[in-house]
Amino acid sequence: MNSSLLEVRNLKKYHPIRAGIFQKKIGYVHAVDDISFAIRTGETLGLVGESGCGKTTAGRTILVLEKPTAGSIHFMDQDLSRLKRRQLREIRKHVQMIFQDPYESLDPRQTVGEILEEPFIIHNIGSSEDRRKSIRDLLDRVGMPDSAMSRFPFEFSGGQRQRIGIARAIALRPSLIVCDEAVSALDVSIQSQILNLLLDLQEEMGLSYLFIAHNLAVVKHISDRIAVMYSGKIVEMADAERLYQNPLHPYTRVLIAAIPVPDPDAPRKQRAIAGETPSAITPPAGCRFHPRCPYAIDICHVEPPELKPLTPGFEDDHVVACHRAAEIEREFR
Repeated sequence: MNSSLLEVRNLKKYHPIRAGIFQKKIGYVHAVDDISFAIRTGETLGLVGESGCGKTTAGRTILVLEKPTAGSIHFMDQDLSRLKRRQLREIRKHVQMIFQDPYESLDPRQTVGEILEEPFIIHNIGSSEDRRKSIRDLLDRVGMPDSAMSRFPFEFSGGQRQRIGIARAIALRPSLIVCDEAVSALDVSIQSQILNLLLDLQEEMGLSYLFIAHNLAVVKHISDRIAVMYSGKIVEMADAERLYQNPLHPYTRVLIAAIPVPDPDAPRKQRAIAGETPSAITPPAGCRFHPRCPYAIDICHVEPPELKPLTPGFEDDHVVACHRAAEIEREFR
């Protein structure tokens, strides 16, 4: 699990804002603003943050479902951001997506068999008989009966629909799957079943995941490493267990403290964060978290912190973008 399957470098995605009769460009929404990370072969990287922080846009941009404004996306020795449509079509056999809403991601006019056959037809794989055999195998892998082939999506529960969505994602045996809030629309009991299914498929098929979510408890269960995103930027990234045991960024500390515990009498570790997420149109200067940060000092207002190891010159998988990370770490030690 040492080699990098995906390398994202300085990725940006700005959405233009237009107004007036002539739709003149008057500004940009800074949805993703200069993020970098890598995913190793067979690894799960969790990407977490509040709603609107840009994590879903990051996932869609990595798949080039949205064209990046700047940066590079290296996958299988190719920069996806520079490929033409035909070249991307070939690459997409190896990188797939599981969408958030199982009620919206499946075509209601198609049977499950037709939905699962479509990837094979698009890429001209196998005969009709071969495809039907592959579909049966896919349904078995995700815990669905053969009889599902002739039924329509509306005949299934949310958890069953998500299993069908997972079957479609693994149909072409991809190397990387982007899971965009893949369990957030499901009941808690069903969430654990789907997470365990994803882990089983990862072990069986050697899959890598980019697991996008807002629930840190869910992310910890499935992720090897976690990247925390705030207002279009990654503010901390580390091994999952290490991040939970020793978060270095004030925002990460608040997110972890907000995870519910089963004891109603247990004291809260930290108060809820004050203020609102900053505007993606006019983000704050300096550190984007400084308007809400109790540790902010003058430098935080003017100079963006660099994402780097806590100890300068020391290579470490735990990196943080905070001017006062060392002081905060000592305070909570």
